[in-house]
Amino acid sequence: MLLMAVDIGNTNVVIGFIDDGRIAGTYRITTKANHTSDEYGLMITQFLALSGYKPADVDDVIISSVVPKVMHSFRASIVKFLDIDPMIVGPGIKTGLNIRMDNPQNMGADCIADCAGAYYEYGGPILVADFGTATTFNYVTADASVISGLITTGIRTAAAALWEGTAQLPEVEITRPKSILAKSTKPAMQAGLYYNFLGGIERTIAQFHKEIDEDFRVVATGGLSRVFADDTNMIDIYDPDLIFKGMRHIYDRNVADSRASDGNRRS
Repeated sequence: MLLMAVDIGNTNVVIGFIDDGRIAGTYRITTKANHTSDEYGLMITQFLALSGYKPADVDDVIISSVVPKVMHSFRASIVKFLDIDPMIVGPGIKTGLNIRMDNPQNMGADCIADCAGAYYEYGGPILVADFGTATTFNYVTADASVISGLITTGIRTAAAALWEGTAQLPEVEITRPKSILAKSTKPAMQAGLYYNFLGGIERTIAQFHKEIDEDFRVVATGGLSRVFADDTNMIDIYDPDLIFKGMRHIYDRNVADSRASDGNRRS
């Protein structure tokens, strides 16, 4: 079975093809509200071809989105080019998680998928750190309850604020510097951004350990998570495909009931 999983974020649309549980290819495109359904459809067709598939090979689609203004054209592209009405991660979807937050409906679909992926792949308790446009930390207990969520600025967002708000500072690549002993502007910015952000990650994880009276593991995903995961012993697992794994678990949990009630969702 070929499942297409899509994460629509504020910066990128990330598409993954999951072939019988194996992630066969992942692709990123810039999130733009003015893309038409035809434009999205052509890109999806090209990505399928790059992974060795045809549109007819896709059995189903699941979408996680935090950008409502993109959903109409993207969903229309799935219907038009793949002849599938996609499953959407959102209210009413079965995740197997108990979201014990003050306003569970306000939890982002991407965070829900991350937590599902972390829990069903690695078990709980586990702290899920996603380094995307925003940086999020969500704690999942051993009994699959999401009891806490933390949101802060992503490193690229912070970096953009630095060079866009300061006339004489240039745009720089976000990367691990060779040394903190910088001797010119660009290395100074890279070292400052990197170590300031790394320190924030470690302090945040340490505070979770301080306030939660049980041992837990930390899984990191998204964006520059690999850079930081390699430079701290406070991150136990690096999984760049965590959100796709979570969407697959959510899909599997829902598909039997969905098929039984709606029949085959191809139109």
